[in-house]
Order: sequence, then C-alpha cells, then structure tokens
Amino acid sequence: MIDHQIQSADNRNISFADYGPASGLAVLCCHGGPGSRLEPRRISEQAAAAGFRLIGIDRPGYGKSTPLPGRSICDWTQDAIAVADHLMLDQFLMVGVSTGGSYALATAAVAPSRVLGVLVCCGMTDIAWANDVDDAKMVGAQPIWNAPDRDAAIAVAIEQFGERGDKVMVPDADAPPVLSPADMAVVMDPAYAEGDPTNERFAQGVLGYADDRIADGPRHGWSSFEIDKVVCPVIVIHGEQDWIVPVAQAHHTAAILRDAELRTFAEHGHLSVGAESVSSLIDLRARIAPLS
Repeated sequence: MIDHQIQSADNRNISFADYGPASGLAVLCCHGGPGSRLEPRRISEQAAAAGFRLIGIDRPGYGKSTPLPGRSICDWTQDAIAVADHLMLDQFLMVGVSTGGSYALATAAVAPSRVLGVLVCCGMTDIAWANDVDDAKMVGAQPIWNAPDRDAAIAVAIEQFGERGDKVMVPDADAPPVLSPADMAVVMDPAYAEGDPTNERFAQGVLGYADDRIADGPRHGWSSFEIDKVVCPVIVIHGEQDWIVPVAQAHHTAAILRDAELRTFAEHGHLSVGAESVSSLIDLRARIAPLS
C-alpha cells in the first residue's frame, strides 16, 4: 500500500491509498460511514491476485482528507475524478460500501465515459425514498437525520461513537441488536481491527460521519445527482441478515438502475457480505470487457 495526498481545486487535502498492482484494472473504492481509505486493505491481496488495483479514498473529514462542511454526495465526485486524473486513469471501476454506494453511483452518473462499472456492496439507496418505507427505513440513523443543523449532528455522532470512536453504542433495551450473528463473527475476528490499526475513520473525530449523514439524509437523499445518468453495468450485493441497511434498499437501487444485477445472500449481513466483493468484481469485469 502506498499513501498519497493531493490538493483539490479548492485547496483541500485529498488522501488516498493505492494498493496496486499498477498493471491491474483500477477500482476506486468509496468507504462506508464511518470508514477510511484503509477499508480496501482487507481484500487487497485477493483483489490483486485477481488483477485489480484497489484505490481507497478518504472522503472529506475522514483520515487525512480536509473536512468540507455542507458537502453533497455529488460534490465528492470531483475528488474521485481528481484522484483518477492524478493517477492518469482514463477509465476505472467504482466500488461503494454502505454509505459509499451512493458516492460510487454518483461518480458513474457524473463521469459516464470514465466509469466502466459499479459494485454496490451493502449500499444505502436514496434515503428520501427509504425513509418513508417501513421495511427500508434505517431506524438507527434517525437521531442524526433529525438533527436541525451540523453542530447538532456532530453532537449526536459523538453520543453514538465518542469523540474518537472510543465509545460503544448501547442501544435501548427494546431496540433490536445492531449487528446480526454473521456480522458479529466478522467483528470478533482479530483481522477486522487490523484493517484500520490507526483508527483512520475517526482520525478527525466524527466530522466525516456527521457530514455524510447530513448529505445522504432524507432532506437531500440522491437529489444532488441524476441516477438515470448511470449507464454502466452495476452489480448490487447485499446480505439478507443486514440489520443496518435493510435489504429492501438493495432491491430499490437495482430496480431503478438501467443495467443492474441484484445478488442477495441469505448467510450474510452488513459486514460479512464483503467476502463476496472480489468474485463480484470479477463478474463485473467480464461484463465490461467488450467495452475496454
């Protein structure tokens, strides 16, 4: 892994990690919320062996990327394009995990000639739609989405995670568990913590997370980009044991895209479905091969 920092057009730091190999098909990775550029390292060796070059990018407020208060989902697409330009990548795949699914799709909408395909892994859909649908609604995110302003959203995030992610969220006694058994198995594996040894997802506290939730909440949803501009193939993978982002959201995303394949897995949850990422990338590459 090689860490990089570049300057955006508005003089912000954009931090990203290049997992190589340089000869592999480039895949720009949009991490979850909270998350960081280190998220792809858990699958980087498997991906490299399959011929992929994973590139993880810190969104503003995460890792080493400068915060950008008031950012929209679409605003971040310019960071992705700046990274691709810096690396001289004409075309590439996108992967979006959880929160990052929206950012991957937005980049495909904004740069259709450059994004060859998208993999959405346990991704959130348009929350402006999901928040009004019982089996798609994300109950755990309601407090931060109901916050009246950024300061209040930050306060909610600190209550949830602690200043630097050091606080364990304890749900109400009557609330369902946050993680399914499949996901608890992932969290209990020592390799999970080793994926982010320096706690980059909370390196700047909860700023990135709060700004993510403001950007994708029901007040805005996907209004900052046009989903019908996504013309590349998309594979949507989701665990049926996902207790964070309900699987109904994956069904909605796949239904509204022009060229999408939905794959759900009965044995997986929100975190564990990542085990299907590399095989899904291989299949996605096969679908776009005639175009490259």
